[in-house]
Amino acid sequence: MVSVNDQPAKSETASLVSRWPRRFAIALTLVTFPLIWVGGLVTTYDAGMAVPDWPGTYGYNLFAYPWTTWLFGPWDLFIEHGHRLLGSLAGLLTIGFLVSALWKDEGAWLKIAGLIALLLVISQGVLGGIRVLAADQQIAKIHGCVGPAFFALAVALTMFTSRSWREAQHRQVKLTQNNLLLIRAVTIGTVVFAYLQLVIGAHLRHIDASAGPQQFTTLVFLHLLTAGIVVLNILLAAILMQSKTFALLGARKASWTLCFLVLMQIGLGCATWVVQYGWPGGLNDATQTAGFTILSKGMLQANITTAHVATGSLILALATYVAIKTWRVTHFSLADKAVAVGFKKVVSV
Repeated sequence: MVSVNDQPAKSETASLVSRWPRRFAIALTLVTFPLIWVGGLVTTYDAGMAVPDWPGTYGYNLFAYPWTTWLFGPWDLFIEHGHRLLGSLAGLLTIGFLVSALWKDEGAWLKIAGLIALLLVISQGVLGGIRVLAADQQIAKIHGCVGPAFFALAVALTMFTSRSWREAQHRQVKLTQNNLLLIRAVTIGTVVFAYLQLVIGAHLRHIDASAGPQQFTTLVFLHLLTAGIVVLNILLAAILMQSKTFALLGARKASWTLCFLVLMQIGLGCATWVVQYGWPGGLNDATQTAGFTILSKGMLQANITTAHVATGSLILALATYVAIKTWRVTHFSLADKAVAVGFKKVVSV
């Protein structure tokens, strides 16, 4: 007979799991969002060429560049060199995550995820360097698309190393199989369309000066269309997640937070259009807007445009969080339902 005391307590089991991969994942996530924000400022101010060489800075080693020149020098230099330092920090934290996962003998899938993250951050650094050396618009578009994907992966790493991920099999969602599959499809679809919208937005942001009006109009239409699909997916997910289990997991609150972020993003998108192209239609002739002047690379334009870009990445990251949470708990619920159905068939035979 086995005593209850012989069974390891849940807290004891949790203590056997190394905390270092999670610590590195959280730190990486916290560094990556400011990195995206500063990267957006670099693009908005066209500061990517403020430092003409790479991987060094004006002949110095990246980390040995005089801090006084960096902090008190031109604004373009400040944000470009700062972007490089943040990128290097993200790379070091990614290495730390992978080393800790290997050292603590984490699961193979977590090691693979860490390796993918390392390859992605190295690729992003190389793309940024090529962008500086070659001044290529296409590279700039790819560079702008990889950043949000890496941010979403960093968020995923924090979830893969969390206690809720390990204990998800103890949470059961009391919904029908069709509803479980629908919630999973909607949340994954949100991630796909949120990223697609970012890709289209990157093409708009780095559109070639020689592009015709038709190309610009098409990109704007596609950007708005995917935005509408994202909004519908997020609203539907929030409505479907009324189960108490989703509330306990934090997925329901995250889905409503997504709704708020999307509303804010719509406002930022409209404001971005105004500071970039002026008031639409006949609003330019209104008394309240007649004196409005677009100040290229001004503080208002830079902050609003960059906030729009950064919020898009934040929506993608939070959508990834919701999708992974949902997939994890529905995976076990669907598996239990499949077992139950199989058992009923055996009994009926």
